[in-house]
Order: sequence, then C-alpha cells, then structure tokens
Amino acid sequence: MKIDPARAKALISQLQSVQERVAAAASGRNVRLVAVSKLKPANDILALHQATPPQVHFGENYAQELGQKAEMLPRSIQWHFIGGLQSTHAKKLAKIPNLFCVSSVDTLKKAQLLNASRAELISSSSSSSPEQAVEPLGVHVQVNTSGEDSKSGAAPGAETVALCRAVEEECPALRLLGLMTIGAIARSRATTAENENEDFLCLRAQRDLVAAELGLGRELELSMGMSEDFEGAVKLGSGEVRVGSTIFGERGPKNEAKILV
Repeated sequence: MKIDPARAKALISQLQSVQERVAAAASGRNVRLVAVSKLKPANDILALHQATPPQVHFGENYAQELGQKAEMLPRSIQWHFIGGLQSTHAKKLAKIPNLFCVSSVDTLKKAQLLNASRAELISSSSSSSPEQAVEPLGVHVQVNTSGEDSKSGAAPGAETVALCRAVEEECPALRLLGLMTIGAIARSRATTAENENEDFLCLRAQRDLVAAELGLGRELELSMGMSEDFEGAVKLGSGEVRVGSTIFGERGPKNEAKILV
C-alpha cells in the first residue's frame, strides 16, 4: 500500500498536536484517542499506524467501510464502530476479530445480536487458532443525554441502567466498557474550560448511577468529546475522545470517498 511521505508527515504532525492537547487536559490520566477515519483512505490509516509510536485506535461510522478496511490493514489495529448501529450490521461487525468496541449500543436487541455473533467467533477462533484468540467485544451503551429526537441512545435513568445490566449479566461475549454520548451540537460549540457541557455532566451522572445500581467493582469509562469539544470532555472525566477532522482534515462527499488512493 502506497503512502505519500508528505501526507504522512502532515498527518503525524496533526495527530501529535491532538495528543498534546489531550494530555494537557488529562492532568496525568490515561485517555484513549480514537482517530476517526471515516471516508478517509486506508493509506492515511496505515501512515499513522506505522508512525513511532503507532496510533492503534481508529473509528469508523459505516459498517461496510470498516469491514473493507479491516481486511486490508494490519490486525494490530484496534477498530471502533462509532456510527449508528443497525441490527442488520451487528452480526458482521462482531465477526471482525480486531474490532475493539462498538460505541453505539442503544437497545437490548442489538446487544444480543452482537453477543451471539461474537460468541460464535470466540468459539471458532479458540479451536482453530489458539494463538490468535478473540477477546469479548467491548461496548459502550449510548445515552441520549440531550433528549433530541434526532439522536439515538437510551434515555437517562432507568432505561440506561436496565440496558447496562442486561449487557453485564446476559451477554458474556460482550464487555461493558462504559457509556457514550453524542451531545447537542450547540452545546459542543459552546464548550470551554469555563462553560461545562451539560451533556457531559449528564453522562457522568449516568455513569455514577449505573455503577451504584449494578454494584460494579470496576469503574466504567466515559466516551465523550469530539473535534470541537474534546478538551472540555477530558476535563470532565472522559476516558475516550473521538477526533477526526482535526487529524485527517475535512471530509469530502461520501460518494467521492476512496478506500485506497
């Protein structure tokens, strides 16, 4: 796969800038940076994955695009599916061995589909190639913190708690990593160090509620913050941020995107 040296240099510089901003906001905490590579060519992903140190976590919004890229890029990449999850795509997604996390689980049905498919993959991989054993699939339960009809996600409160409980107790091939939100755009744009984002505060409260209700002996992570507001999210405790255009540049139309250049 061809990598343009000038393009690689620019991408690495932009990635390092974001990493520095995340670290400054994190005050010593480890925060996972997911480079959102949707509609960007596999060449760009490989350029960042071959950097020193390598970028490992990449996020995709479209199931078909993620599947195509996962087939042609190294197994050492950890993929995140961050787009709206459709039941019809759950089975294929869960069969991608190096899919690290699905961040948009918003119904029990979708969780059950992911669980069944991942369980099949775990069983088949352990018998056929023990050296490449597949781990349970990480998931975030998506919470609709803004209450917008256009947003997916479980409603805060009892619905979020019930879905998290079902994933934890009924889906052994899944691993509940935490909660995720995509908040209101206006709130994201208004987020500053002094102006705390209401969606982020809500998700943090939901995390505490779930932990108390389920009696978990581990801390659930918060996946919140994107290009426009990730520093504010990290300051409020986010353990994972999803940054795309600040690293890769603006995206063109979907119908003009190329998997390889």
